[in-house]
Amino acid sequence: MKHLVIGTAGHIDHGKTTLIQALTGRNTDRLKEEMKRGISIELGFTHFDLPGGIRAGIIDVPGHERFIRHMLAGVGGVDLVMLVIAADEGVMAQTKEHLDILQMLSIKKGIVVLTKADIVEPEWLEMVKEDVRESLQETFLESAPIIAVDSVSKRGINELIEKLTDHYQEVDSRDEKAPFRMPIDRVFTITGFGTVVTGTLMEGSLNIEETVQLYPGEETLRIRNIQVHGETVKKAYAGQRVALNLSGIKKELIQRGDYLAKPGSLKSTMMVDGRLTLLKNAPRSLKQRDRVRIYHGASEILARIVILEKDVIEPGESTLVQFRLEENAVFKKGDNIIIRFYSPMETLGGAVIIEPSPEKHKSMQQDIIDKLMLKESGGIEADLEQALQKISDTFPDKSILAESIGCDESDIKEVIGYLQDQNLIYSIEDKYYIHRDYYESIIDEISMNLINYHKKNPLRQGMLKEELKSRVFSNPKNRAADLFLELISQEKIICIEGKFVSAQGFSIKLTPEQKEILNQIETIYLESLYSPPRLEEVKKGIKGKEKTIQQVIEMMMGDKLLRLQNDLVLHQKAYEGAKEKIKEHFINCETLSVAEFRDLLGTSRKYAVGILEYLDQEKFTKREGDNRTLGKK
Repeated sequence: MKHLVIGTAGHIDHGKTTLIQALTGRNTDRLKEEMKRGISIELGFTHFDLPGGIRAGIIDVPGHERFIRHMLAGVGGVDLVMLVIAADEGVMAQTKEHLDILQMLSIKKGIVVLTKADIVEPEWLEMVKEDVRESLQETFLESAPIIAVDSVSKRGINELIEKLTDHYQEVDSRDEKAPFRMPIDRVFTITGFGTVVTGTLMEGSLNIEETVQLYPGEETLRIRNIQVHGETVKKAYAGQRVALNLSGIKKELIQRGDYLAKPGSLKSTMMVDGRLTLLKNAPRSLKQRDRVRIYHGASEILARIVILEKDVIEPGESTLVQFRLEENAVFKKGDNIIIRFYSPMETLGGAVIIEPSPEKHKSMQQDIIDKLMLKESGGIEADLEQALQKISDTFPDKSILAESIGCDESDIKEVIGYLQDQNLIYSIEDKYYIHRDYYESIIDEISMNLINYHKKNPLRQGMLKEELKSRVFSNPKNRAADLFLELISQEKIICIEGKFVSAQGFSIKLTPEQKEILNQIETIYLESLYSPPRLEEVKKGIKGKEKTIQQVIEMMMGDKLLRLQNDLVLHQKAYEGAKEKIKEHFINCETLSVAEFRDLLGTSRKYAVGILEYLDQEKFTKREGDNRTLGKK
């Protein structure tokens, strides 16, 4: 199901907040100063239900020019905009600036709402409609419906709701499969709960108790609680307005403009490449090293501009640029940003991000310009990289990659090599391919799982490989998952020993008491060899705390000890010795009976049968009637 966020835009005192109150029954002004002055200073949020059970979030943005940064913090997350124009005043300065901003943010759908319609004459209203339609030429709203309303009497509100419902069907769904990403637009505390942040989920989905990362600082946090429109939910989806209760961080360490995202999915940067377009009516040109303000999500970032293709950008022109940021930030390719001059704070235009974490460029470098234009054009390289970002968790091969972008396998061979040279994708045995973002995020997830496991189980050799795979891979049975673990083991990121995986550098550290218990247990099993006592009898014969004895035994299982059946445990050396005796037996014999095996080990029939049955399961031996033959291993 699509989730809809509606935003307002328009000049101060044109009735945006009153309109929202007429639609929802709620006043979005919450600050005392807002109530007193009758204007919106901060962002306001509420919701209402459209016909058919569609719950829409709604954002009320300030209209005053001095609060434009607050307007930008909210409008970037909307799917559908209501451009509000007062019928008694018509199109004003902030109406035009808000419209320019909406254009630059690539918002596609909207409705024009003429408020205060009851205080003007019908002829005046028609004249205002004509003027508005003329002002909207060559914008995304040029064909938008114009609805006249009176928010006090609610005349026209039902028609507006009908149009909003119609537009809902035309709004594109956000990508719920992408890594979770949310810009934070409000931070506060609630007594008894702690730190709470709000924002609009741009991409992906989010579960309660999920681990997320705060960017650009990259602190790891846990989601304690999720609310959507005031209701507690277990999961939130792209396109929803949410409030998140965060564990492990104080309010003072988070600020508006920070991002919450899937761990490892973003990369903090001090530079970003993009295509900058100045408005036709921009009040000034831009030259090399000019200082500007970048508005991205809910953040405002100061930057210097490096123009890559020329020395000056004139109003109405478009060119490739690099922004040198004055603080760390995070971006993704395709993000839209708004550019305002440093001082005076005039809106100049907007840019689309092409490379979110580039190297430093100089102006007039043709090879850099060519690479950026290729990436911008969405050619096969960009298409392949974007496809791989979405399906890396399936470990696709060349044929699947080719199919995902609708071309032949032969067409992508050189492209894969190029992307590997750029360190954007990794290959696993030259057969399976994953994106760098997935590689980094899955390593973080594996490391986190192993570290937490070692904390809880300090006397265990490591996590079972199969358990780790089931926790971090979408398809743990995929052969590529094993190959990936082998790859990062070779890179000294993890350590694999048999069935166990541990964090690099982890080792079991025994206390003197634990060492003594281990030695006692090992001595018992080595002395009894093929006729060991039952495990419970072993425990009774050991001196030490019962809990400590149990921990040591668990640690030894799968390493020094091997559990063949519930009550049958052998030392690993005894088990390997039994296998060697069988191999020697089959040098001169074709079959092995239980009696012969019992005599080989010098044990009882009970133990001989138990060991043979385990060997059958391991396919070291194969049962044929009452005898065994040598298996495949």
